[in-house]
Amino acid sequence: MSQKAEISWKRDAGDGTRVVVYARHFGGVWRFYTREKRYDQWQENQTPPLEDWMQLLACVRRRMNRGLLDPDQERKVLKLIQEHYPGAPVS
Repeated sequence: MSQKAEISWKRDAGDGTRVVVYARHFGGVWRFYTREKRYDQWQENQTPPLEDWMQLLACVRRRMNRGLLDPDQERKVLKLIQEHYPGAPVS
């Protein structure tokens, strides 16, 4: 996960367990992967929840400010959030 296009974070899975999520941007597509423990296999998440998309947006904004991502990535992620979750409150 050393590429600029890979972003990871931790979140609660809803049942009290913590999961590690990482999003990978490759070929113009963001793909989400999750795992519970360090040596578990990464599982691709075809339908990530809105919480993961919002976390990705926050991470993209931070990386843009540091010059690690293109400024148009924020606009692209916002567009994807609106496509997957119409009416979602994004700012």
